[in-house]
Amino acid sequence: MPDASLRMTPTRKPGRHFFANPGPTNIPDSVLRAMDRNSMDFVESDFLEIYDQARAGLKRLLFTEHELFFYASSGHGGWEATMVNLFSAGDKVLMIGGGYFPNTWAALSRAYGIDVETLEVDWHEGVKIADLQARLEADKAHEIKAVCVVHNETSTSVALPLREIRAALDAARHPALYLCDTISSLGCFEFKMDEWGIDVVVGGSQKGLMLPTGMAFSAAGPKALAAHAKATLPRFYFDWTAMLSRRFRSFTGSVPIVPFFGLVESLRLLEQEGFETVWARHHRLAQAVRAAGHVWGGGNQGPTLYCRDPSRYSDSVTTFEVPEGHDAERLRKVLLERYNVSTGGGLGALSNRVFRIGHMGDLNEAMILGTLATVEIALGEVGMPHTKGGVMAAMESLAK
Repeated sequence: MPDASLRMTPTRKPGRHFFANPGPTNIPDSVLRAMDRNSMDFVESDFLEIYDQARAGLKRLLFTEHELFFYASSGHGGWEATMVNLFSAGDKVLMIGGGYFPNTWAALSRAYGIDVETLEVDWHEGVKIADLQARLEADKAHEIKAVCVVHNETSTSVALPLREIRAALDAARHPALYLCDTISSLGCFEFKMDEWGIDVVVGGSQKGLMLPTGMAFSAAGPKALAAHAKATLPRFYFDWTAMLSRRFRSFTGSVPIVPFFGLVESLRLLEQEGFETVWARHHRLAQAVRAAGHVWGGGNQGPTLYCRDPSRYSDSVTTFEVPEGHDAERLRKVLLERYNVSTGGGLGALSNRVFRIGHMGDLNEAMILGTLATVEIALGEVGMPHTKGGVMAAMESLAK
């Protein structure tokens, strides 16, 4: 008898797996087909054409004319590449707090000897712009070399106003670099690198770009490249100087070809739909999820929206805080094992306290309603307090 531990596929559950996770996300069939190909030499003209198409298309989505570096890594690799290329040991950066990912980005930076100051905030609301401006104005010696911002904090579903942050930097007349993580916002809602005065963008493949995890990138403007020329942190595989000497202006070794075929197709789909239409679709679906959540909360007796500032609601993920004494992981287990619906769990300090519904990437109304209906069923099954009717509220939201 074959060893059961060698089985290559999980036990099949009937029907379609409903993947409502906030990353990775659903991959469109045409993107999967585009990546289904044999090996080829990455210096062949056929691949170079695909690579150039992908590079140009991603710059259109970023709304930038600046330099673009690709990495064979997750988003964490994109962070690491960015920090080691911009700074020297002892350089001070200001990290805008507010969730699991700013904390992780800060820890990664400290591992390289960067002096990270975290501007602590209420995780339910995100940074107060006046507090940020005051901190920058207090830095008379301009010791802060960069302000680091997670555009959309996936753990809390709080999205920050990037133009207001740029305005705070300008009002304080502070020369710090402006670094922005767009891993869970790009391709989901409005983002314009050059117009908004952002110096460096970090992104990843597995969310709004509708690709598998494994490709990250940095876009860097002139001010960032000038900082890079002076940076002394150790680097080799991620070295921008080495990358700029290559035909690809990225990678230090072999180029992973498959992701670029997928990226060309995912960008084609986004441009065919229209960027503004894509943003509007994400907003429409997000409003439906939030409408359900407002009902389920029932006067704060049931799961409530973790983000408490409506102006900062995320259009790519919604985080629900469960009532005291209840376990979000038990709910998620029922959703996955009984109904084949995957949702996101709490990260770090929010473990067991929240569940997250992702509404980014390749999604439509029917998929959202199916997920919400199943969540409402599961809430009853695990005995979690809630007010019924959330799905109807979502339907009414979508009907508008």
